[in-house]
Amino acid sequence: MTEKRIVVVTGASRGIGYEAALALGRAGWHVVAVARTQGGLEELDDAIRDAGGSASLVPLDLADAARIDELGAALNQRFGRIDALFGNAGLLGGLAPVGHIDPKKWDQAFAVNVTANYRLIRSLDPLLRQSPAGRCLFVTSAAAWKGSPFWGVYAASKAALNALAVAYAEEVRNFGITVNLLNPGPLRTRMRAQAMPGEDPDALASPADLAPHIVSILDGDDGRTGELYDFPTLSWMKPRPPQ
Repeated sequence: MTEKRIVVVTGASRGIGYEAALALGRAGWHVVAVARTQGGLEELDDAIRDAGGSASLVPLDLADAARIDELGAALNQRFGRIDALFGNAGLLGGLAPVGHIDPKKWDQAFAVNVTANYRLIRSLDPLLRQSPAGRCLFVTSAAAWKGSPFWGVYAASKAALNALAVAYAEEVRNFGITVNLLNPGPLRTRMRAQAMPGEDPDALASPADLAPHIVSILDGDDGRTGELYDFPTLSWMKPRPPQ
């Protein structure tokens, strides 16, 4: 069993997940990097090792629920615990009026944005309980409460994720596990480019700018749980619409 703290990072092959995994590796965590893209995972592994860190690569489609169950069993056999879960992977699901949302895209977005995180919690909860200070952080979006037109599927899936995370936070509050949400805001990512194709990416912050904040949250020992870190304002808040 490694003496390093162990963090599972989903969507680790690019964007926020890649930069978070790299920063966590540099900070001394052993990174279990999960993503569909083998090539991206291998590039991440090289970068983490070049920085003096260590990683385990898990090529995995998070829409495959059975494989998520297998992940928990494999990590239990190898490590006996995990210390953190960074649930980053997500799908936009396309932009369309609610009445015109493609049912397949709806199902795919909820499978990755909501159901996969539920299955990860289900699979990894016993391992988090073996940590002296388990940490969970899930990527959400202000779309969940802004009510912006055409963002219905993404907004609905992130609102569901928020509710799931807050419920889990209360359930494990007395077990030393904290569960929080992260709103990255507008960042220079592939998803943002898909949603806002006319936007100047150079005007946006990068995932690398956000990564140190993710490390700080997962390193934190203030006991904060059931809350949301809003990167655009660098502030904590309750994960609900403004009153």
